[in-house]
Amino acid sequence: MFFEHILLFIGRFLLFVLLLFALLCVINSQSNVYMKNKILLLGLFCCSLISAKAQVLLDKGTGKNSFPIVSSSTNAVICFDGKDATVVRKSASLFVDDVRRVTGQELRIDESKPGKVSARYAIIAGTIGKSEWIDALVSRHKIDTAAIAGSWERYMIEVVNNPIPGIKKAIVVAGSDRRGTAYGLLSISKAIGVSPWYWWADAPIKQQKQVSVKVDKFISKTPSVKFRGIFINDEDWGLYRWSKRNFEKERGNFGPRTYAKVCELLLRLQANYLCPAMHDASMAFHRIPENRLVADSFAIVMGSSHCEPLLFNTASEWKRDKMGEWDYINNKDGVNKVLKSRVDECAPFENVYTLALRGLHDRAMNASNNMNDRKEMLQEALMSKELLGLVQVKDPCFPMCEGNGSRSLLPLYVHPVPYLQLPELPIPGHRRTAGCKKEYVQI
Repeated sequence: MFFEHILLFIGRFLLFVLLLFALLCVINSQSNVYMKNKILLLGLFCCSLISAKAQVLLDKGTGKNSFPIVSSSTNAVICFDGKDATVVRKSASLFVDDVRRVTGQELRIDESKPGKVSARYAIIAGTIGKSEWIDALVSRHKIDTAAIAGSWERYMIEVVNNPIPGIKKAIVVAGSDRRGTAYGLLSISKAIGVSPWYWWADAPIKQQKQVSVKVDKFISKTPSVKFRGIFINDEDWGLYRWSKRNFEKERGNFGPRTYAKVCELLLRLQANYLCPAMHDASMAFHRIPENRLVADSFAIVMGSSHCEPLLFNTASEWKRDKMGEWDYINNKDGVNKVLKSRVDECAPFENVYTLALRGLHDRAMNASNNMNDRKEMLQEALMSKELLGLVQVKDPCFPMCEGNGSRSLLPLYVHPVPYLQLPELPIPGHRRTAGCKKEYVQI
C-alpha cells in the first residue's frame, strides 16, 4: 500500500507540472510537433501512474504468497475454455508472448476441460457463464463471482489452492464479460513488466530468468466511462504514410495488420472503442471485411466519425458515378440502400452507430437555404422507416440499437456540423437514460 501511495503522489505531481508546462508552451507559442508528442506521451505515463492499483505485483519468489509463473523447476500452464469469447484466446496468446518477452520461456496453453489438466501451477482465465473452468470453480465454492456477475467490464483476480483436481495452485481471473476477462489477464502482463506501449513506443522490457508474482484478491470497478477510445483523424501525413511504406507495403494502404496493432494497444490500455481513419487517402475500414473480424477479436467496439452515418464512409465510399448524388431530397432511395447494406454487414458485431445527415465530408447536404426546411428534412430522415426500420429505438434522445441482430448503440454525436451544433453536456434527466452522448475532443 505504501508503494501504491508513492506512485499516486508522483503521478499527480508530474501531471500538475506537465499541465503547467503545456500551458506555458501554448502561451508562448513555442510548442513544436516534436514537443507536443513528448508532452502527450508523458501525460499518458502520468495517467498510468495515477491509475496504478496494487492487485498483482512482481515478487522475489520466496514468500508464502508468491506464485511462480516461470521458475527453475516448473512453469505455469494457461487454462481457458476454447468456447469462451475469441478475445479470451487472444489475451491468453498475448500473455504467453509477454512472458516470453520477459523470460525467453514459452508457457503452455491448455484448452482441456476442468479435471483434464495436470499442473502444479496454472493461470485460469474465463468469463462467467461462458467458461466451464470458471463455472466449475464457482460450483465447487472455490471462488465467489456474485460481486461482478452481470456487470460491465469487471474482473476479479485471486490465488486459489487446489482449485480443480490435478492443479495444486492457480491464479484465477474471472471476468463479468469478455473484455473484463481480457483486462484481468493482461493486467498480469503489465505487472511482470510489459507496458501496453511495448510496440508503439518501444517501451523497454526488463529481462528476467524467473518471474513470480504476489497476488492480493482484487475486484475491479465498473469503468466510469462506458465507451473509451480514439478516433484516427488526419491520418494522411502520419499513420497512412507509415503503414503504406513500412507495415503493409503489399496493400499500399493500412488495413487489418495495422488495425490489429491499434486494437491490441486499446485492449491493453483497457479501452474499448475505435473510430477508424476515414479520409479519402485511406482505405475505408468497412471496405475490408477482415478489419471487422480483427476488431472483434480484440473485443473493440467500432464507432465512426462525423462523416460516417450508420458506419458508411461518405468521404471515400460514396461513388457519384454509380450511386448518384449524396442527396436525401433527390436520391433518398439511393442513400437508404447503401446505409441499409452497411447496417446488415455490421449487424453481427458490436458497434456504435452515428445518426447524421451531413453532406460529403465537411460540406452541408444539398437542401433549401431555409432553416425550417432543413430541420424538416433532418427530422424526416431520422424518423424514416427506411433508416429507423434498421434498428429498434428505446429512447428518441438516446436510442439503443437492438434490431437486426446487432449489439449496437445510437448516440447523439456532439460535433460542430453545418447548421447544427450541440456543444452542451447531457442534462441531468438524460444522464439517467440507457443511451449515451458522444464527445469528440481533438488533441
